[in-house]
Amino acid sequence: MSHGIPIALGYLSVSFGFGIKAVNAGLSVLTASAISATNLTSAGQAAGVDVIAVGGTLIEMILVQLTINIRYSLMALSLSQKLDRKFSLPHRLFAAYGITDEIFAVCSAQKQKLTPAYMYGMILIAAVGWVTGTALGAAAGQLLPDSISNALGIVLYGMFIAVIVPPARKQFSVLIVVLLSALISVMFRFLLTNVSSGFAVIISAVVASVIGAAFFPVREDSQ
Repeated sequence: MSHGIPIALGYLSVSFGFGIKAVNAGLSVLTASAISATNLTSAGQAAGVDVIAVGGTLIEMILVQLTINIRYSLMALSLSQKLDRKFSLPHRLFAAYGITDEIFAVCSAQKQKLTPAYMYGMILIAAVGWVTGTALGAAAGQLLPDSISNALGIVLYGMFIAVIVPPARKQFSVLIVVLLSALISVMFRFLLTNVSSGFAVIISAVVASVIGAAFFPVREDSQ
């Protein structure tokens, strides 16, 4: 739990922005909190709220979440190599609920084998921070003036920028893929307006990733 406290504090501030975004999209405080409690993924939740706001279909929602969150499956596969023998199948299923980018990073840095108690403690405190921040943000979004509420709503996007800027500065390939996905997204926003926001996210992410993989393949000796 002590290793999860810094993660929880970070989640508390970031999920505040998601709570405001959810309320602005017409969701209640309870609904926003339930989304955060059952789906620990900032990007997935943000995209999901956009799909809900425009009345998207369930198929669209499934494809959006699959595209954005498939990386968690890869993280789970990686962590499976570090699990203690106490990790039975039920423990693996429960722990998979809480694998996020930050929890994956902390777990990967541990030299000893990961036990169920260790991961449950970290996931619990981190999830509490995420859900609490969402509830506070959603409640504040109902009380604050629109000008302040809209300003605070960019907190979530600030985290996304903070995630992509460091690797983009180090690797030219990452910068190109980020710019390409942004360009495709802008194209959908202003030109191909008949395409829903959910499918626009899917197409932008997949096309940019495929082009990046084709032109900037990862060499085997660098893995």
